[in-house]
Amino acid sequence: MKRYLFPFTAIVGQEDMKLALLLNVIDPGIGGVLIRGEKGTGKSTVVRALADILPEIEVVEGCPFSCDPDSPESLCPFCKERLEKEGRLPRTRRKVRVVELPLSATEDRLVGSIDLEAALTRGERRFEPGLLAAAHRGFLYVDEVNLLPDHLVDTLLDVAAMGMNYVEREGVSFSHAARFVLVGTMNPEEGELRPQLLDRFGLCVTVEGLKDPKARVLIMERWEEFARDPEGFKEKFQSETEALVARIVEAKERLPEVRLPEEMLYAIAKKTITLGVDGHRADLTMARAARAHAAFSGRTEVTEEDLRVAERLALPHRLRRKPFDEIA
Repeated sequence: MKRYLFPFTAIVGQEDMKLALLLNVIDPGIGGVLIRGEKGTGKSTVVRALADILPEIEVVEGCPFSCDPDSPESLCPFCKERLEKEGRLPRTRRKVRVVELPLSATEDRLVGSIDLEAALTRGERRFEPGLLAAAHRGFLYVDEVNLLPDHLVDTLLDVAAMGMNYVEREGVSFSHAARFVLVGTMNPEEGELRPQLLDRFGLCVTVEGLKDPKARVLIMERWEEFARDPEGFKEKFQSETEALVARIVEAKERLPEVRLPEEMLYAIAKKTITLGVDGHRADLTMARAARAHAAFSGRTEVTEEDLRVAERLALPHRLRRKPFDEIA
């Protein structure tokens, strides 16, 4: 049975949540998004809907790690071996993926598993790829990320820091590139996030139920229509979806040309110093988010408006707080 996703362009309101995700599509180097909010505010719906508007990437055909054929230094062991034997790698194009990490996942399901019997008895290298392999060059989504077991959090932190997934069992090891955009959703009422993981999210937004009666009625009407005829509803928003995809592709192409003037860099530095933000990650994230927003807005130079957006999305979870204070 075909599973239909609610169209991203049909989602009512929650503009900051949608924008934070879009900026990460344009520049995955921003570092992901943490979406905080009460139950029933569309957090999971928006993230899952993202799959329909993601652009295509070029991958090595048949590679379970989605290797980039134009990046020989990051090829997996299988693709390196294939390149040495055949002298070239077959290519294909596919959409960027959104891979979901369930809270119940085992460590082997996340990182992958080595076939020890094949390695020790026959000297064969056999590796069963995990969710990190599937998410490479895409998005890794964790619903209720604040409830993720500590051992999986530690693994995510290690992989995010290195951009590589190292698996070792009984002296047998395997490694592959694992670069992904981490997206987490959570309800703060169910507990907070470990500070080490919180800081890994480039952007953070807090969502709540819409207060405008017209918007709430529109949400009900659209959900009823989607439930009755998901295919027809999706078709109704197809032109808007295609226009958004085209805008994302154009923004990604424009991004390398976007200039961040020196006075804007100083503005970022002064802002983070004034607010007492620890470290330099906030400065770097703000700069990247501002450039991505400028590219998305059709500009080749960052403006004060781009900086305001970047500040709103990149700083709330990095401000110093007293114990028991909530993120703004």
